Amino acid sequence: MIKKEIEAFQKRVKKELYENIIPFWQKHAVDEEFGGFAGHVGRDLVKDKHAGKGLILNARILWTFAAMYRFDNKPEYLKLAKRAYDYLNEYFLDKQFGGVFWMVDYRGACADDSKKIYGQAFYVYALAEYYLATKDPDALRRAYEMFELIERHSFDKVNTGYFEVCNRDWSIAEGARLSDKDMNEKKSMNNHLHVIEAYTNLYRCEHNGRVAEKILGLINNFTKHIIDRKTFHFNHFFDDTWKPKSDSYTFGHDIEGSWLLYEAAEILEKPAIKKAVADIALEMAEVVLKEGIDKDGGLLYEGRGGKIINSDKEWWPQAEAVVGFLNAYQLSGKEEFFKAALNSWDFIERKIVDREGGEWFMKTSRDGTPNLMDYKVGEWKCSYHNTRTCLETINRLNHC
Repeated sequence: MIKKEIEAFQKRVKKELYENIIPFWQKHAVDEEFGGFAGHVGRDLVKDKHAGKGLILNARILWTFAAMYRFDNKPEYLKLAKRAYDYLNEYFLDKQFGGVFWMVDYRGACADDSKKIYGQAFYVYALAEYYLATKDPDALRRAYEMFELIERHSFDKVNTGYFEVCNRDWSIAEGARLSDKDMNEKKSMNNHLHVIEAYTNLYRCEHNGRVAEKILGLINNFTKHIIDRKTFHFNHFFDDTWKPKSDSYTFGHDIEGSWLLYEAAEILEKPAIKKAVADIALEMAEVVLKEGIDKDGGLLYEGRGGKIINSDKEWWPQAEAVVGFLNAYQLSGKEEFFKAALNSWDFIERKIVDREGGEWFMKTSRDGTPNLMDYKVGEWKCSYHNTRTCLETINRLNHC
């Protein structure tokens, strides 16, 4: 790969991170009136001061500014990370049963006390990043407490894997949906993907044997149950015995999962597992490149049986495509993957970055027309996918 091409790519990514993404969140996300961060900011940049505040948004903001402080030791990043850390622990923490609430209202009162494991995992992920950035022992203690609650209450001791949702008291909930568009099934790919992501980050803090054991179990869940070994797509939903209950796949999850699974295998430093997962990651990246990339470089959203069933181009799959294809390039040396990563970034700059309002559009149609009705900050529109893509890309290009 030509050094100048790599340097130019890295320069573009740094510019986007430092001149658009991070300044947007610094300027528009802070809730000066009620504390913490705004629950909703529209494309017109007007805050809904009475919007509820979601666990995912707040945990991802904590991760973002902790990661930025770890990457670039600027006090303004630490200040916002501390703001997010303090708000989560003051208002989201369930002081009776442990764990964190799914949603609080604009004043910080509990609005949804369910223990969706996806959200508990993101709390672990963010706490681990905060510890890595600050070495605050309280953050690591909280992360381990949350890890143990997940293992005690959500882990399926009969069939392995993790149940989707618990009630406030940690009993298994009958309603198992993460969101309205998800199936009401006991287990999901998405939940397991973000549990392994969280545990991998926790293992970075210190090489804890129990955490390593659980990461190995999760890798086994993916290779044995979640990855369709005929198509190398993820299955999405399962009953408690791991019987698949869905038949579609999302290219963004496939490419994100390819690099997150390899990251988990790599950190364990077990050569046989690392090699096996690397092979799977490359197969998955190959399939996404062949089936999911449109002619303009954008990543399509969803398929079934080899056909596209949702051709929208959402912001977060574009971000994950850059990292996933760079990971495949690093594993294989195949320049087609580097080109795919660069093409994905080109598409982001052309069609996803909002030059007028700042940050990124949530999605475009297949022809690249942005949905101008979508919001900029909300329960599912956070600073994590694009910030992480920038940080991962900058670091990975240093080694290309």
